[in-house]
Amino acid sequence: MQHLFRRPTSRRGFMKATAAAMAAGLPLSSALRIEAMAQASTPTADIAGTSLKILQWSHFIPAYDTWFDAFAQAWGEANDVDVQVDHINTADIPAALAAELSAGEGHDLIEHISSLAQYEKSMVPMNDVVAEASARHGDQLAMCKANSYNPTTGNFYGFVHGYAPDPGNFRKSLWETVDMPDGPSTWDELLAGGTRIRTEQGVQLGIGMSNEIDSRMAAQAMMWAFGGSVQDANENVVVNSPEVIAAVAYMADLFKNTMTEEVFGWTAASNNQLMIAGQASYILNSISAYRTAQEAQPEVAADVFFRSPLVGPGGESMALAHGHAVFNYQLPAFSANAATAQEFLLYLVDNYADACYQSKLYNYPAWPATTPDLLADGGWVQNDPFGSEPPDKLMPMINANDWTVNLGWPGPANAAMGEIFNLPTIPNMMARAATGLATPEESVAQAEKEIQAIFEKWRSEGLVGGGS
Repeated sequence: MQHLFRRPTSRRGFMKATAAAMAAGLPLSSALRIEAMAQASTPTADIAGTSLKILQWSHFIPAYDTWFDAFAQAWGEANDVDVQVDHINTADIPAALAAELSAGEGHDLIEHISSLAQYEKSMVPMNDVVAEASARHGDQLAMCKANSYNPTTGNFYGFVHGYAPDPGNFRKSLWETVDMPDGPSTWDELLAGGTRIRTEQGVQLGIGMSNEIDSRMAAQAMMWAFGGSVQDANENVVVNSPEVIAAVAYMADLFKNTMTEEVFGWTAASNNQLMIAGQASYILNSISAYRTAQEAQPEVAADVFFRSPLVGPGGESMALAHGHAVFNYQLPAFSANAATAQEFLLYLVDNYADACYQSKLYNYPAWPATTPDLLADGGWVQNDPFGSEPPDKLMPMINANDWTVNLGWPGPANAAMGEIFNLPTIPNMMARAATGLATPEESVAQAEKEIQAIFEKWRSEGLVGGGS
């Protein structure tokens, strides 16, 4: 942590930091760093006397929101900017953004955890601010770029500052009983081991098939592992393939043998809650469930371990995961404070080591050079500063930058994928087959019809390529 102390803080700064720490419930050391960073900030535009209203999702690591609010307020005070930060449930962000765009007023920055590319025409392009961040800190991760850049228009419709990896979370004690002490490494092992655990111990798997973001991410990862996808690299719809049909058939078997009907009505928090309660053998999730369990159910946390994405028929190169949360700020065109918003985004990236640390390593940086201690030899992932036992429990995430890909991979996170990822289309494709309402072939064909219509709509708007 020593590197996080930027420079000495004045007595006045110390007093401000002390007051801020008491008001926000922050450790004094965090408040001192926040104050020092704010005083060291050097905006490149004249933003004094402006304001900045931010709307973002309630972080799955609550300590991050406490830190972020103080971080933003201190920057505002140091630069004579009136800052307001509002948090709402992540599931409510898309509707809130749509309502503000319809009203033509609202927040200057709105952050969601996946791409909302369908609103590109109502956004200020972020090309300049992305270029400036890259000039300061090197290349942005390709996955983060693909989640915020439209190759058809050449515009960055959003600004992705980081993401959360999406590993497998498993209960080691349960998997030891089926001779897999390190958890499953393939989708076949997940089915075989999960079936035995459910049959012999009555503990289910937790992979959703409902209209929520975790279910959509899980379905996408499963399709990739089987060698399929929704679109190809050129933005043509390819979902109706033998590979996707095989993935849907597999999900039906997985449900029948390892899960219960509750997965059809889950919210984004449900798999976390199941794991924290000690009632799940395996879930696909970020480390947020584990971090919560460390405080609420330490005996469960001690038994939670992690695996990189499972290997399927597509081979190791297709063992991929969507970013569990991809932190994407968008700047509505109605904002009168675009320069201020962009300066704040640069300030956040400049200080991403603190953002990562205060998220308890949930936030991985879009610009890796900003946070060298995260993945370094002997760094935070190898020696978790937040009490993991063993200290290297998070090591399966050391290569997360290699196996995490964007929404809609191998194509970009375009407007069509943005809309689809906010609809039940893909989870329903899985659920129809799992419940016997349709065969895998019939269910995929129905999804294809829905997906084609959405792609054609956005292609006619000039926001999606392909069509060949």
